[in-house]
Amino acid sequence: MKKLVDYACSFLGQPYRWGGDDPIYGFDCSGLAQEILSSVGLQPSSDLTADGLYRHFLTLGISNYKGAGALAFFGSNARISHVGFMIDNFRMVEAGGGGSKTQTRADAAKQNAYIRIRSIYRRRDLINTILPKYNDIGLSW
Repeated sequence: MKKLVDYACSFLGQPYRWGGDDPIYGFDCSGLAQEILSSVGLQPSSDLTADGLYRHFLTLGISNYKGAGALAFFGSNARISHVGFMIDNFRMVEAGGGGSKTQTRADAAKQNAYIRIRSIYRRRDLINTILPKYNDIGLSW
């Protein structure tokens, strides 16, 4: 787990980019989560939004698990709007601060939008935390 948390933290300070899914041009929240998960073989078969990741792992994970490796989902039950990767019981690495108009590094800099560590309790719209089934791919927890 430490290596996975270290990998997630290696992106700290990189810019947020709407629809982004790579470390060169930037990530959005779901792109960052999928990059971290893909490093251990848990990449869903298609590029998913935060809501898509929630629906995917809701049946393939352990709900209400708070700890390193879990995904924290925010928004409403009707539509999840944000996801972060938990690094301990209350903090997550997230790509945040931007929106649909955040397309370049300059946009990200103007909006203070980047990959950062935040408490999962900073937002009031936490819906669920889900631990993907890492054991299914041979990672012990």
